[in-house]
Amino acid sequence: MGTQSTPADGVLIRRATAADADFVYAFICALEDTTIDPGRFQAIYQLNINFPPVHYFVAEQAGEVIGFISCHTQHLLHHGGKVGEIQEFFVRPDRRGKGIGRQLLAAVMALATEKKFVNLEVTTNQKRQDTIRFYERASFLLSHYKLVKPIRP
Repeated sequence: MGTQSTPADGVLIRRATAADADFVYAFICALEDTTIDPGRFQAIYQLNINFPPVHYFVAEQAGEVIGFISCHTQHLLHHGGKVGEIQEFFVRPDRRGKGIGRQLLAAVMALATEKKFVNLEVTTNQKRQDTIRFYERASFLLSHYKLVKPIRP
């Protein structure tokens, strides 16, 4: 998946780079409403940015990073092929409602088509009703439950 741009609004969707780590860190902390250990975040980001099954994209406008989406891929036996899962997705609150999320999702959809995914999946917290509606409008089906068991070291 190469670089895309939408000339009408000047938003560029591109692969994230190591230089985007600080923007992504701020986005993920805002998304999770917490402060993530910066050293652990940086180590994971640098590992994933160069790991072929992980795909990071950012939205940039006027040289400023304003959104982020990640997609992790794996070959699953029960699907009989490659499945992508959106893990993190964030658009700055002051830029929401302007189609930037749709553009980021379109970049992942293009990747899914290019890489011949059999499914693209996403999990979101039940309290994020606007997010659920966003995905449903993008033809995602509410078909599964995700159960989580916290494991604390």
